[in-house]
Amino acid sequence: MEPQQTLEALRRGDLAGARELRLPGLAEFPREVFGLAETLEALDLGGGELRELPDDMGRLRKLQVLFCSNNNFAILPPSLGDCAALRMIGFRRTGLREVPGEALPPLLRWLTLTDNHIERLPDALGERPHLQKLMLAGNRLDSLPATLRYAERLELVRLSSNRFDALPSWLRTLPALAWISWGGNPFEREIETAAAAPAAWAHLEVDALLGEGASGRVHRATWRRNGDAGRPVALKIFKGAMTSDGLPAREMAACLAAGDHPNLTAALGRLTDHPDGAQALLMPLLPPHWRRLADPPSFETCSRDVYDAGMRMSADAGRALVRGVAAAVAHLHARGLMHGDLYAHNILWDEASGEATLGDFGAACALPSGDEGDAWRQIEVRAFGLLLDEILDRCAPAPDGGEKLRGLARACVQKDVRARPLMAEALKEI
Repeated sequence: MEPQQTLEALRRGDLAGARELRLPGLAEFPREVFGLAETLEALDLGGGELRELPDDMGRLRKLQVLFCSNNNFAILPPSLGDCAALRMIGFRRTGLREVPGEALPPLLRWLTLTDNHIERLPDALGERPHLQKLMLAGNRLDSLPATLRYAERLELVRLSSNRFDALPSWLRTLPALAWISWGGNPFEREIETAAAAPAAWAHLEVDALLGEGASGRVHRATWRRNGDAGRPVALKIFKGAMTSDGLPAREMAACLAAGDHPNLTAALGRLTDHPDGAQALLMPLLPPHWRRLADPPSFETCSRDVYDAGMRMSADAGRALVRGVAAAVAHLHARGLMHGDLYAHNILWDEASGEATLGDFGAACALPSGDEGDAWRQIEVRAFGLLLDEILDRCAPAPDGGEKLRGLARACVQKDVRARPLMAEALKEI
């Protein structure tokens, strides 16, 4: 249904009892939405010219999810704090400058404020006990509220492309934190990229679209050099816009810096003359039967991937999968990089053999040296431990019952960050 048709249906009362409502492109909030106060759970008002929301938003007492991205809000509406059931808020690229503490609802779990002009966050942010996912890339932040040190459920934080000269030491002690990115901040050391073979547009035959993500599109292509028969490759053309993880240019730099490894989707070449000036990388083309291990998190799962309900794998395939991913992460850590998004949805694998590659470097960042770098490595080890548990849950029983790997998973996710093994140590246990 077109947005205008949806709005007309709402005004006629045809949508009575609706749990979800999508009304993009609005210039003002339609009061008729309150007619759904007893049932509405998800509301999408993105892509419009909204500047404010009504003061009585709390009437939407069952509202759990609200998207208002790509509008014109300078202030996060304070009335959102009155929405008793609201758990997920998305105000990406709206021009936000101010986030009042009273705008944060009591059950807040997932907050996306990517690509705005925010310089400061309220202390109330750390006083929301359910906070699990915090997306702040592309703002003007140089500090975080000290109250966030008490956010014991906080698992994912995106801080790329802000103004941090340093991150608070307490951040790397948060017991649940597993995924973080900070690329493009002043304190991050420069990523040393490996040389990549130059690739000319004239030497590429671009074919079908294989997939599309926040940072770019991936096409099947044939790369011909020096008159040869050509090599099948995957061509990733970056969009250039800020993503929830950060800037695509940082992703490309990290992908080049990762170097060659059998379990990483690394770069083969770098396109030098895209006709539209876009940046692009050539990567290995994986066999067509390889599949993504899982789907990204849903609104319900928040920070956990969504697996096929009937998924099962052999003990041998599961162990090969785990070993390959561990080797890839250990390789990155040894090169001074953190992946930042170690999830099943970023892993492609062969179900029969368990062979796998880890890709998507959008959240990757350069690690500091010394003990601080190891502390961040141990944060990512928690992400590996969670992934290991998810894989073991879907594996056929191993001859030894899999107890050794279960024990490793427990060690990787323990609350005491510094007691966790480093990735190289975990790899030796597999």
